[in-house]
Formats: sequence, C-alpha cells, structure tokens
Amino acid sequence: MEKRRFGKSGRMVSEIGLGTWQLGTTWGDPFNHDEAMKILEETYESGITLIDTADIYNKGNSEKAIGEFIAKHPDHFYIVTKCGKGIEEPATPEKHTPEVMEKFVDGSLKRLGVERLDMVLLHCPPAPVYKDERMFDGLEKLVKKGKIAGYGVSIERIVDGMNALQFNISAIEVIYNMFRIKPEEELFPEAKKKDVAILARVPLASGLLTGKYDKNTTFGAKDHRTFNRNGESFDKGETFSGVDYDLGLTAVDELKKLFGTDDLAPLALRWILMNDAVSTVIPGASKAGQISANIRAAELPPLTDGQMAGVRAIYDKYIRASVHPNW
Repeated sequence: MEKRRFGKSGRMVSEIGLGTWQLGTTWGDPFNHDEAMKILEETYESGITLIDTADIYNKGNSEKAIGEFIAKHPDHFYIVTKCGKGIEEPATPEKHTPEVMEKFVDGSLKRLGVERLDMVLLHCPPAPVYKDERMFDGLEKLVKKGKIAGYGVSIERIVDGMNALQFNISAIEVIYNMFRIKPEEELFPEAKKKDVAILARVPLASGLLTGKYDKNTTFGAKDHRTFNRNGESFDKGETFSGVDYDLGLTAVDELKKLFGTDDLAPLALRWILMNDAVSTVIPGASKAGQISANIRAAELPPLTDGQMAGVRAIYDKYIRASVHPNW
C-alpha cells in the first residue's frame, strides 16, 4: 500500500483508508460487532493505516469497536473522527460552541480509549460555523490541552471549505468522485497551498460508481438510497452524490464503455488517486471481504490521458448541469 503525506500533520498514511459509516452493518440493520472486528482485522492485514469514523456512527459503536481493535495494534493506525452531528435538532449555529465540541471530543476519547485524538473534524455543521472564529479558537485550545493533535472540517459545499481554510485547519473531508469534480477547481489548489490534507469521501457515489446497480436494483426501506434521493432527511449530495439515479445509470453505462469493463469500483477509486491533492480516499465496508476489493485500486496502473479526458467528457455531458452548481 502506497502512502501519502497527510498535510501539515506530517504523518504518512495509506492512500486508501477505511470509512466506517457502515462498519459491520448494512443500512438500517443492527450493529454487528463480530463483523466489524473482521473488517478491522482485514483492514490491518491489507496495510491500510487510516480509519475515518464519527461519534454518531452506529450510535458510538463504530468508535468503540475501533478503540478495541487499535488497542491491539498501537501506533499502526491514524484515526480521523468527526464530531457535532449529535447536537440536538434543530442544530442551529448557536448550538455549535467550543464547550459543546469539547464534550463530544471527550466522548470520542473515551470510546476510542486513547489519550489524544489524531484528527477531529467538524461534522458538516451549518454554514456560519465554518466562519466562526470562536469555534476554531476553541479547537486550537483543545490542541494545547493535549486532547487533539489536529483539527479540520467535513463539508458539503466547496464554499464552506474555502471559509474554513482561513483558519489553522489541518484537513478537509469532501465528496470527490467521477460525479463530483468541482473540488478540483478552487478547493484543492488552496488546500495544497496551505498544506491541508484532503480526504475524499463518498468515492463511489453511494455505490453508483461500482457499476453493479441497474433500474431494477432495490434498496431497503431504512437505506438512505431509498428515502433521501431528494434530500428528504439530510443533504441530497450524500445520496448518489446528488445525482439523479436514472441519469447516473446512463453515465455509468458510458463509463463502462470507456473502460471496457462492468467492474468500475477500482477504476473509480484509481481516478481519485490520480489527483495528488488527495491525501487518502475512504471507501467503506459493511462486511469482511470488501477491503480486498477496495485496495485493488492501489494496484492499478495510472489512468491514461484519454481515460481521464473521457471521464471529464461524460461528467460534462450528463452530470455537470444538475450537480456542479449545487455544492
């Protein structure tokens, strides 16, 4: 597994990490501790060193399982966790205070069983929070207290990342994939200039970019790909990266023709890794066996100029108009 420098932290991390929104479970199903531990063992054996999690994932069980596992493998993993989604609704900007965030950090420290968190990200808070000097001063104080080593933001919109870059952040987590190319324009160059790490999340557009779905594919009633296609419960961009499902299938068919294969997942991840602004890409895994599929991307040769141009052309033809202006 190749490693990349994680921005100003100076840490070298695996270019493919593990996202744990679905760790040990599928959407809507109970958390499966045994399956989670199998996934984490496979993660370790594969050479992955970065794990992305959040205090709310699986009601805290993701952090607990990760904490249990990393205790057996000290100094191997770099853990990125996100805080703030646990704020009681409506989660207004006024409720996002340094004092509240410190309580969330304390909870993550306990669940992960560590004395200091490697990286804490504000978890897609309301837009004004990304410009709140008080909040970032509070995070800086947590660094001085020794509770966190670094901090950053997870974002929905590019403008929020640009606002956060005015502060001393160390990392930005952003949706970036073949259907969400906009981060390349302003965000990535500015992040590189300020030595801020980039985590590419939702890299497979909620599975659309695996090439496995078609018009007959159904998802569970508690799966966000069923109930959030139009942003009914949270930001629409989290579901299929904001792409209309049928339109996405048409674009996927074109990608299959471009690459000459129905198995797009490793190519979609390899496409992300072609951008040197990306520090790591964080596909998820709901069951053991999926890690090996994810890391196949690291074994592929670089995409050709023709393939890169082809992806751009497909994006421009099918995706840009409905997605590019919105995030």
